[in-house]
Amino acid sequence: MWRPGLLALDIDGTLVDVHEHATSSVVQAVQSAKAAGAHIVLSTGRSVFGIERIIELLELDTGHCVASNGAVTFTYPPTEVTSAVTFDARPAVRMILEHVPDALVAVEVVGRGYRANGLFPEGEITGEMWMESVDELIREPVTRVIIRDPQSSAEDFMALAERVGLHGTNYFVGYTAWLDLAPEGVSKASALAEVAAVLGVAQADVLAIGDGRNDLEMLAWAGRGVAMGQAPLEVQSVADEVTGSLTEDGVALEIGRWFDI
Repeated sequence: MWRPGLLALDIDGTLVDVHEHATSSVVQAVQSAKAAGAHIVLSTGRSVFGIERIIELLELDTGHCVASNGAVTFTYPPTEVTSAVTFDARPAVRMILEHVPDALVAVEVVGRGYRANGLFPEGEITGEMWMESVDELIREPVTRVIIRDPQSSAEDFMALAERVGLHGTNYFVGYTAWLDLAPEGVSKASALAEVAAVLGVAQADVLAIGDGRNDLEMLAWAGRGVAMGQAPLEVQSVADEVTGSLTEDGVALEIGRWFDI
């Protein structure tokens, strides 16, 4: 009987809600899989700083994480960055700002927070903050760029990304007008492939669960890719199966198929 050796778990909309609450069923399911010998790898668009409290919430004592949509990986404890892929974001950022000149721009400072050209809506990005001009933000290579326009919709940003053609840069659009730029060829899947190799787990033995457009590559790559019930149809379409929604404890339902919880 197949049993996953590595669980690659998205965080927001998969493990926790907007208030960073995880149900006891989800925590128990994750703990049961870990107790049975499976590696738990949180795989998220969040920065290193934003993942640490989720590690505590899930009561995970040691492991690997994929952060910033695959641009950063780290181990804990203590938190130690094992890889950080950077890229020149100037062409993409300037191209996008030609169409949305008032957008907020932030670049990641790995393990600390963000440098930004303005204040993001409360709670959207965490850690230390430094205010700088856009030119200063993108002067040097970065691991990640966030572009946010509170006046636009996710559909607006999807259309914009397709229209301008972000060649040489991976991009991920969130549920709101949120665009994540990452190095070309970098995704949760590419980072997970490296982590799985380090842990000695075959691709076929990876179970990945997620709900967002930034999970597309991960769900397609994993031996078993499972989309949350509330995931967009394009995400569900690449998955091997669709589990329950976040409010239905979809993660616990899927993990319960393979482990006693």
